[in-house]
Amino acid sequence: MKLMGTWRSSVTLLFFFLLISPIQFCQLRKFTKQDLLGYKKRVVDMFNHAYESYMQYAYPLDELRPLTCDGHDTWGSFSLTLIDALDMLAIIGNYTEFRRVAKLVLDSADFDTDINASVFETNIRVVAGLLSSHLLSKKAGMETDPGWPCSGPLLDLAENMARRLLPAFDTPTGMPYGTINLRHGVPAGETTVTCTAGVGTFIVEFGTLSRLTGDPIFENAAMRAMKSLWNFRSDIDLFGNHIDVRTGRWTALDMGIGAGVDSYLEYLVKGSIMFNSPEMLAMFNECKVAIEKYLKRDDWYMWGNMKKGSITLPVFTSLDCYWPGIQSLLGDNDSAMKTILNFHQVWKQFGFVPEFYNIPKADAHANREGYPLRPELIESTMYLYQATKDPYLLQIGVDMLESIEQVTKTRCGFATVKDVTDHRLENRMESFFLAETLKYMYLLFTPDHFIHNNGSRGEVIETTYGECVIDAGGYVFNTEGHPIDVAAVHCCSAVKKKDDDILFKLHDNLDLLALLGATDEGQHYGGQKWEKKRKDQQTENSDTGSESNSEDSSKETGDSSGASNTTKSESESSNHTSSISDKTEKDKENVKINIEIKQEKSSPQTDNRGGNTSILNDLNVDENDSPVKDSERSEEPNIADLYKSLKDFEIGFKAPYSLLYCPAQPFHMKLSVMGEMFENRIGPLGEE
Repeated sequence: MKLMGTWRSSVTLLFFFLLISPIQFCQLRKFTKQDLLGYKKRVVDMFNHAYESYMQYAYPLDELRPLTCDGHDTWGSFSLTLIDALDMLAIIGNYTEFRRVAKLVLDSADFDTDINASVFETNIRVVAGLLSSHLLSKKAGMETDPGWPCSGPLLDLAENMARRLLPAFDTPTGMPYGTINLRHGVPAGETTVTCTAGVGTFIVEFGTLSRLTGDPIFENAAMRAMKSLWNFRSDIDLFGNHIDVRTGRWTALDMGIGAGVDSYLEYLVKGSIMFNSPEMLAMFNECKVAIEKYLKRDDWYMWGNMKKGSITLPVFTSLDCYWPGIQSLLGDNDSAMKTILNFHQVWKQFGFVPEFYNIPKADAHANREGYPLRPELIESTMYLYQATKDPYLLQIGVDMLESIEQVTKTRCGFATVKDVTDHRLENRMESFFLAETLKYMYLLFTPDHFIHNNGSRGEVIETTYGECVIDAGGYVFNTEGHPIDVAAVHCCSAVKKKDDDILFKLHDNLDLLALLGATDEGQHYGGQKWEKKRKDQQTENSDTGSESNSEDSSKETGDSSGASNTTKSESESSNHTSSISDKTEKDKENVKINIEIKQEKSSPQTDNRGGNTSILNDLNVDENDSPVKDSERSEEPNIADLYKSLKDFEIGFKAPYSLLYCPAQPFHMKLSVMGEMFENRIGPLGEE
């Protein structure tokens, strides 16, 4: 009997020993400064290998093919990898190469081409890459204009490309088409169906461009698209995956936090941070409540029906990995750590994260086993480490570095993993590997980098308009990993303060077409600066400008040259890069559009018809989309029509803005102040 009691006691002790042993004997590794320096150097070596291989074997084509050591064009023949990787050269401190390549881009870039390009990809990679590089150019030692950061050749190039994207937004809903021809506008026969992310991922880039140039059309177009999409959400505050941009009818009713939706949610948060917008944060919070209620299961986020909220696809996608980073930006570090732990377990299972992971089966989803060197997991890891300094997050970075370096490295670059279950490789290296994956990894292992500035330092520069503060921390990354110096953006907003009355009263007091010089009243401008600008341009273009404006006004049209020439700041008038206006205006029928964005919540305009459906990325997509008819588009993009349609669009938002200013919080830490600390006093859309 005594022996039996002793045996039971021994079993009990063994049980408790096994219970506490993981805590006692599985301590996390401690990383020294020397360790971090070593990993940082390895990341730089990886970047140099990929970058030099691209320049040697693929430039000037878009991307490198690392298995055959050659290149190919993918998104429009822009030398995409070079533009996408340009700001990374400044991030790692290779300023000499940054200056050389920036000049190379400026000398060789020509966007006036008859090429169909993705509006979404061109915006997040090309426009954002140029904007970020422009804002980093002074730090990199480039010679800058007297009006910098509100002017400069890289900024001109970014604006040139963005203006070519604007005709895509000329739809009844304000939501853009997915494809644009850089010379002729929306292609004939272009589908009207675009994914949710392709509609709502513009405010960071277009908002930055408007603040830097003083032209509100970009920010207005981005906000109009974002709000229009919001108004088509379901009664339970969820979105679909694909939508008809002309009618607002959802063609794919499944929603997750990842593929097809991700960057819309991301930009609601980042847009609110950049532009002090409680409206965008309130929109995100309302959607987040629905996501947590319907799509979340045990710290996993699945796909569900936007109308019913029922789970339709129990999968985790690699693009979901951005979510912990967004949670961290809003101060929800506990939830973010739980989520990223699940994602890291998937990485450890395969050595990579597959595009789709079947959660119930704990295996890679059929036909979605690849890993194209995506950055989302390391992105969230970097954000969370900055917020918590938890060494476990450094271990995630080490695991990713080891896998990528050992498995994907080739003689001339790094290759996509075709199948994470057997580590077969595919002959492609996406530009985001240099623009994002290696950048976030480098910043993870470089905790003292200027990007991580906590607001304790900055630089005061002298411009032709007075003093300006830059590099004060609070950098916001676009969805392609391009950092935007928010201080510099708002500095330019301050520079143009003398034009604020004009900009805010345009829709009440001014004829925008007259402002563009597109009517007989084009000589009339509000404010001395516009009048001076007009006189300068009349002097410089006396031989051709008057005839052009007269001809345009007789046709009641306006080309993009009007938009470009009359909305740029004075400091940009000297050396503008190539413009869309170098084309002869052709006779065309104006496309009249009627824009009525509902300000109140509305249910999505969907129907329950049957019809042919197909499986696209495992989502139900209605194939009954109506392409653009030739009669519904003009031969050339008509920017004046878009200005006219935006004339009555109000981007203002009435909210208690005093809540944005908290003496206890510096500027870069006001993230949680905007709505979070006062959530009981602000309704879903800011109503008290």
